[in-house]
Amino acid sequence: VSILQSVTLGGTGKSGGDRHPKIREGVMIGAGAKILGNIEVGRGAKIGAGSVVLQPVPPHTTAAGVPARIVGKPDSDKPSMDMDQHFNGINHTFEYGDGI
Repeated sequence: VSILQSVTLGGTGKSGGDRHPKIREGVMIGAGAKILGNIEVGRGAKIGAGSVVLQPVPPHTTAAGVPARIVGKPDSDKPSMDMDQHFNGINHTFEYGDGI
């Protein structure tokens, strides 16, 4: 996992129990991103800088925006190892639809 500067991994709500995100292997989280709540960011996913992630992110997808939505796929299986911060060929009709 690679987490760039000013990233927030935060819990939501005041109830007890598990309230924080789960970040799986190979994930790249861009600067200033906020990942909030008991959600999972799947293996090999990429989160764009400044994004606000409120829903689970499937493995090997790229999520970006406020709120974040699926915008494509990373160029590699482990964007965290390649420090892959590029958004080449963003596909606005990605198979997961308009949101996550």
